[in-house]
Amino acid sequence: MKFSDLGLSQPILAALEARDYSDPTPIQQKAIPPVLAGKDLVGIAQTGTGKTAAFVLPTIQRLVDSAPQRLVPGRARMLVLAPTRELAAQIATAARGYAQGQHVRVGVIFGGVPVPRSIREVSRGLDILVATPGRLLDLVDQRVLDLSALEILVLDEADQMLDLGFIHDLKRIVNIIPEKRQTLFFSATMPKQIRQLADRYCRNAVEISVTPVSSTAERVSQAVTFVNQKEKQALLTLFFQHEPIDLSLVFSRTKHGCDRIVRRLKAAGIEAVAIHGNKSQAQRERALEAFRRGDIRILVATDIAARGIDIPGVSHVVNFDLPNVPEQYVHRIGRTARAGREGIAYSFCAEDERPYLKDIEKLIKQRIGAVPLPDNFMGTVQALQAMPEVREDMRDEEQRERRGPRRGPPRHGKKKAAHAIKPAGHRPGGAKPKKPGNKGPRRGPRRARG
Repeated sequence: MKFSDLGLSQPILAALEARDYSDPTPIQQKAIPPVLAGKDLVGIAQTGTGKTAAFVLPTIQRLVDSAPQRLVPGRARMLVLAPTRELAAQIATAARGYAQGQHVRVGVIFGGVPVPRSIREVSRGLDILVATPGRLLDLVDQRVLDLSALEILVLDEADQMLDLGFIHDLKRIVNIIPEKRQTLFFSATMPKQIRQLADRYCRNAVEISVTPVSSTAERVSQAVTFVNQKEKQALLTLFFQHEPIDLSLVFSRTKHGCDRIVRRLKAAGIEAVAIHGNKSQAQRERALEAFRRGDIRILVATDIAARGIDIPGVSHVVNFDLPNVPEQYVHRIGRTARAGREGIAYSFCAEDERPYLKDIEKLIKQRIGAVPLPDNFMGTVQALQAMPEVREDMRDEEQRERRGPRRGPPRHGKKKAAHAIKPAGHRPGGAKPKKPGNKGPRRGPRRARG
């Protein structure tokens, strides 16, 4: 089947041809015809299956074919909700490319950028608005964005939105948009809560499902090495010193873990960059662009920050920490072996992570082959731990572990609380209050303070 068999207009087919896209993916084959027909849709598909084009292509055509409308300032005809900034930016870029030459105005808003910039983005009116829920509601509350004339609503990565705690935002957004609309609902998994959400938001929806989340790409070679937690960094260093890579994504469970991995790789002379929620939007965009261009070949990320990253050249995925949710493993390794290429997924498993590995193997219905530690492994561990930068980093980490989690408010908070109530007779400038028996001003020179 070709895109030309799906009923798409000539301008869209030309935009696809300019990008050398001729054969639609399974989800595009199943989704485009019912969306063109104006039906609601529930699509179950994991990242990397081509679902962005599956909803962007037909909705652009519907917006163009409907009665021409003059854009109203502060209003949007179509809203796409995404859980992360990176995914929102990626969807907006794709929409602009597919709509080229068709007078379709696309805008994107998300946190991490100045609010006035987001206000300017929506002020002229938009055909397609891509947004994260938090920033969208900020603009609605400021009354600079009006969703009362919305025609199409798209929820992308709905399961991730629930994981990030956006459920209340979603309910509020749905309550302020028209009931008469087309709703497209996409999720990688369909647990009970997601099913209830889909049934509530969609009407007589067509349901499609491709690439179940329990399956991994056949072109991904998977392996695992059992290693102590504190020796994982040495294993990662050896891996990058000896394995030829094009681009590699390294997954850590925490933000601080990402930064620590990057610091220690750089101490060993290996360039890498981290991306996670504590980074500013500008830092995240620079890191992604450097990775996409190949200037930096190793990107260390958390699951949330990496959600929606679609870079075809990723040759390796390294699970520095195994995920505690088995479906997340499938999402991670799906970042490689894209566009018909081969890929390698390599996991490090500490003793306390063995239950996670068992859950992953149960989900994907296969055993992941074990690879032994390299011959010179302990020598690398000792050499790495002897580096001044790494030694200092480890010392700081040990001190934090000994201190444990800090309880109660921070110290500066206590100071503020202690001085919040001024003593009776307090005078601005620090002068002492007069004692009851004092009469008149003090005689003689005052002692200098400080």
